[in-house]
Amino acid sequence: YVRKEALLSSQIEGTQSSLSDLLLYENKETPGVPLADVEEVSNYVAAMNHGLKRIREGFPLSLRLLREIHGVLLRGGRGADKEPGEFRRTQNWVGGTRPGNAEFVPPPPERLMECLDAFEKFLHDRKAPLPILVRAALAHVQFESIHPFLDGNGRLGRLLITLMLCANGALSEPILYLSLYFKTHRQRYYDHLQRVRTKGTWEDWLNFFLAGVEETSKQASAAANRIVELFKKDRARIAELGRPAATALRVHEYLQSKPYLSIPAAAKALNLSKPTVKATMDHLAKLKIARETTGRQRGRVFVYSRYLEILSEGTEPIGT
Repeated sequence: YVRKEALLSSQIEGTQSSLSDLLLYENKETPGVPLADVEEVSNYVAAMNHGLKRIREGFPLSLRLLREIHGVLLRGGRGADKEPGEFRRTQNWVGGTRPGNAEFVPPPPERLMECLDAFEKFLHDRKAPLPILVRAALAHVQFESIHPFLDGNGRLGRLLITLMLCANGALSEPILYLSLYFKTHRQRYYDHLQRVRTKGTWEDWLNFFLAGVEETSKQASAAANRIVELFKKDRARIAELGRPAATALRVHEYLQSKPYLSIPAAAKALNLSKPTVKATMDHLAKLKIARETTGRQRGRVFVYSRYLEILSEGTEPIGT
């Protein structure tokens, strides 16, 4: 779910990576799009995991933590020259070619810390009788309007939603990939943000945001149920293999966390011999649970096809 949210949020900004590209990259295989696109998504995954780890350690959701997360988000590749982890010291703008013809101009650098201090106070305000979903929706607009970094504000602002929900106990795990809704309704998403700034249409934004939470929650729940059912059926088929079943069930469990599998990596992770993993994957391929993707005799890579199909729903790059 972290990877899906990372991918969707990055696609809103124009990244052309797919979930398969990201998983191949993590498996040290060659993705089918420019490496910079996949690295951008991989950085988002690392940034999300860093933020969740810090929160679970008891660190407060604060400006300091947001700077840390931003540093991870923009490290290496694209964005490395945009002062990762540092609040901007120059004027930026949204849309257009300069502040004079921009769609929106965030606060000037000399007012930035004043705005950020108020934003941080809002994050920590426990007295305001607002449900956490409403607080997350309001905080997202505040952050996007302050636009405190030179780059990565959209991605970090969407990541902030997940962190707030986890930090406040609304989610035990980051399973709400709200960026799917924002991506599907991308122009409406941008329009709502802008209308809040220019016309103060907060209720319209909240209605849009909460409708997205409801829709995405239902989609995530339905997908999770289908995945559980798929695993159950496939494990029942594997159990009928006889002697190879015990090892095949272990490999199947590994495929649940690594839908793309290379024999050396699986052998190392599971403490099995390469011939054993190879024979097991041949069994899973005959059952049509796994599929070999390279067509090669050496360096073969298998994919848990039906599982990946469910995970990939809605993650096609914009424009494809």
